[in-house]
Amino acid sequence: MFDENKIDTKALLLLIAVAYAFSFAVRMIWVWQFQDNPNFMWNGELMINTNDGYFFASGVQKELWGLHASNPRVFGMWDYGVTFFTTLFVKFTPFSLESVILYMPAVVSSLVVIPMIFIARLYKETLWGFFAALLGSIALSYYNRTMTGYYDTDMFSAMAPMFILFFLMKSTIDFNLKSALYASIAIVFYPFLYDQGQSIVYAMGIMYAVYMVFYHKNEETTYASLILVFFALIPLGIDTPYFFVLQPLLLLGIYTLLKDKRFETKKLMLVSVVLFIAFLILGNVFGLILGKVINYMATGTQEKGLHFYSVVQTVREAGQIPFSTFAERISGSLPGVILSFVGYVVLVLRHRAFILALPLVGIGVFALYGGLRFTVYAVPAAALSAVYLFHVITTKISDKKSIYLFAMTLLTASMIYPNIRHIIDYKVPTVLNKAEVEDLGKLNEIANTNAYTLAWWDYGYPIWYYSDTNTLIDGGKHTNDNFIVSKIMQTTSANLAANLSRLAVETYVDSNYSEVADTLFKNKQKDQLDPNVFLSELDDPAYPLPEKTRDIYLYLPYRMMSIFPTVAVFGNLDLTTGKEERAFAFYPTQAISQNQGVLSFSNGIVFDANKGEIALGQQTKPVKQFIITQSTTEGKVQVQAQTYHSDGEYVVMFLKSYGQFIVMDTQTFGSMYVQMFMLGKYDERLFELVVSSPYSKIYKLKK
Repeated sequence: MFDENKIDTKALLLLIAVAYAFSFAVRMIWVWQFQDNPNFMWNGELMINTNDGYFFASGVQKELWGLHASNPRVFGMWDYGVTFFTTLFVKFTPFSLESVILYMPAVVSSLVVIPMIFIARLYKETLWGFFAALLGSIALSYYNRTMTGYYDTDMFSAMAPMFILFFLMKSTIDFNLKSALYASIAIVFYPFLYDQGQSIVYAMGIMYAVYMVFYHKNEETTYASLILVFFALIPLGIDTPYFFVLQPLLLLGIYTLLKDKRFETKKLMLVSVVLFIAFLILGNVFGLILGKVINYMATGTQEKGLHFYSVVQTVREAGQIPFSTFAERISGSLPGVILSFVGYVVLVLRHRAFILALPLVGIGVFALYGGLRFTVYAVPAAALSAVYLFHVITTKISDKKSIYLFAMTLLTASMIYPNIRHIIDYKVPTVLNKAEVEDLGKLNEIANTNAYTLAWWDYGYPIWYYSDTNTLIDGGKHTNDNFIVSKIMQTTSANLAANLSRLAVETYVDSNYSEVADTLFKNKQKDQLDPNVFLSELDDPAYPLPEKTRDIYLYLPYRMMSIFPTVAVFGNLDLTTGKEERAFAFYPTQAISQNQGVLSFSNGIVFDANKGEIALGQQTKPVKQFIITQSTTEGKVQVQAQTYHSDGEYVVMFLKSYGQFIVMDTQTFGSMYVQMFMLGKYDERLFELVVSSPYSKIYKLKK
């Protein structure tokens, strides 16, 4: 077997550098695939591929250039670690903001190789850690959420806990209080780096306490270490931008006190118990963890007050996933995840401190019920486990260095292969294309910073970033107010759309940015309004509106067409019952064949253009109109219409410029989205078309 003593500091640093370079290079595959596509470029750089990234990037814009001054949802550099570091990089390096947000995920997430190699080195098996780092740094789920362009706090989500795990494990091996101090400082910083990570460090802290008391209850260092960890877990709630500096300083003071003075074990036990209780109470531990579980397993509409639709129902990453998907996400394949679980059992049996990784493994397993996003936490631990199994098998077969290196390389490569194959095929587009950004840039030129752009929440953050206007809903604020925007998009009444837009925005600002839907309908209050009556009143052109204090724009993009049925779900509700108001039909599709005027669509619908009928399964329905539209380069819409049956229930539309057909019910055809975007028709008394292209139409509200 290879002599561990030959892996000195230089060799260790070389292994880390090679693993890091491998991780980073793999993340460059996406860049190499798209760097020559001008549609994905802006300001000379590839754009990012995650909506949430624009939330943090807007915070950097605010910090550096004073943008978004009127937006209550944009935070500064001291609120999020990713915004903090991005601001520093842009301010003190020659790189542009576009370059930093593009490459920062690859730069930061690849650091996960360091704690993985360090953990293996604790047991004098550095090469095991090296091979595991190659796999863990690019395994499917971790790659998907940390790839180049995936600018989000996820770059810290699994990387930072591995540093915490390393220091916690080290403290159980060397029993050096300094290791517990480093773990405690890492615990303090983690929520700043990853704001959703509080429950993760809580679980790791509790597991560490159980482990230390169970195996080392008679050791003085045990309780001194627990004092540091429990103090780190207590949220101090200090209201200052430098809060994350004060707690580490206090930890250093406690460490110095514990290190320099001798205390009786009983006293240390008492203090640790008191801090543990304080941690449970002040940290709201069980409430936080239970709340996370309930949030991701919640279904349906709310039970009290009015019945709004829950966004969790429409988010794929928050739904249950099959075991095969879970396996691929964790290790790249079903055999891979089985090897990982077996390897973890072997690891715990041989190195019991790996029990401390159980919270990360457990959260990963919870993905089977809570959704895709949880798989990422288990990836590094799974990689260490699977490769450790290879390590054990290989060392059993032979103790020759050459055979060991060959076997480990081959076995690890077999695990890496399906992940690399996925990465090559995972051609994720940028959030917006160049033409869409140009449209938002035009809006930026004509709109004030206090203006509001009403759009579906998917587009909220990019609208902030590129147009410097505010939104009513966004990627982090999409609760009951989804109803408001959805209703505006799907109503057939221009008066309702205009009045509700003005009333919602002015109410939002005047109420100090409270939830508009709850405020307007007085949800859950004794004088709760009947929303159906209230909305019918808003249909009146003479409805008394609050004073206009800012401009309002309506953003209607082509890309919303594919999700319009989902958008409509939120507004197509009778809020008093939670039931849908009407049967909603909107089916974007493509023609796959045509035979003598009979078109067959890819979704199974058949349209007989001779008779003016569509076949929906076994049913035949009359078509009212067949409409062909074509967009000009100037953004105008040319329309041709053929009428079939005056009492027809459906409209078939062919968007010639996009090569797309849409089958919809007649009421949906009259909706604001269909009329204003697809047909370019609008009430000129209420709206003004200010930006128009084949990719989006933006209207200014005149009221």
